[in-house]
Amino acid sequence: MQLGVLNLGNNQLEDTFPHWLQTLPYLKVLVLRDNKLHGSISLFKTKHGFPSLNIFDISSNNFSGPIPENYIQSFESMKNVVQDEVVGNPQPYMQWEYSIGIIYSPTTVTTKGTSVSFKKVPTNFVNIDLSGNKFEGEIPKAIGELQALTGLNLSHNRLSGHIPQSMGNLTVLESLDLSSNMLTGSIPTEFLNLKFLEVLNLSYNHLVGEIPIGKQFGSFSNDSYKGNLGLCGDPLSIKCSRNHDQHSPPSQSLWRKEKFGFGWKAVAIGYGCGTVFGVGIGSFVFLIGKPKLLVRMFVIIC
Repeated sequence: MQLGVLNLGNNQLEDTFPHWLQTLPYLKVLVLRDNKLHGSISLFKTKHGFPSLNIFDISSNNFSGPIPENYIQSFESMKNVVQDEVVGNPQPYMQWEYSIGIIYSPTTVTTKGTSVSFKKVPTNFVNIDLSGNKFEGEIPKAIGELQALTGLNLSHNRLSGHIPQSMGNLTVLESLDLSSNMLTGSIPTEFLNLKFLEVLNLSYNHLVGEIPIGKQFGSFSNDSYKGNLGLCGDPLSIKCSRNHDQHSPPSQSLWRKEKFGFGWKAVAIGYGCGTVFGVGIGSFVFLIGKPKLLVRMFVIIC
């Protein structure tokens, strides 16, 4: 079957992921967004699934479990950067019709935070959108192999762990949205390699440390980082110190100091005074020879 485009978005489909679609070797565009699809996307017994896929949009469903790394590794077409080239043809009016990499089908995708409708989708537009689901676990390192990606949206899921350094290999990436997850750690300095990145959204995670300095990072606003209380540096008003202590969660000892209002110095002074007082009372008891009377007085006071 030579099906190249399958767009079933914005319907009321209720089912699990249609694994059989992997058997379509020429499928370039798969859009299943805004349905009621659910469940995990488990391994399917196909050696080379989705080898021609350029657009994979399953956003706004109820998919759960980890992002299927075996699928990511099978997206062979997304691993090779395609240049804008046109087949030589003596008839200029035929160039659009026979130009390399034109998919003839109206398709709507979300890129750079905006819904865009294409009548003809060029093959150098490579996009993955898994947003608005319940995916959990870490972002697969294999995503860094998809070097033809121009758009990646993993926002509004339950992803955790660090952002893979391998994503710095996505050198033609123009839009990256990892917002509203539970990602930890720092922003990889490898992101400085993403020289075409125009839109970055890392908001509402648990990221810490200094925001990378230089290149395209000078063009991103506070909105790219809001909701990450541990981040510091431009464009945020929180400046970084050498050890970033003021941006790290307070330690247990500091928490105790703040809660009870005293630190180790007060404890040391109290311990010393208590020792002197105890020795003095003990000596006094034995000097007067009436320990029972003192004990009764202590019990009455307490």
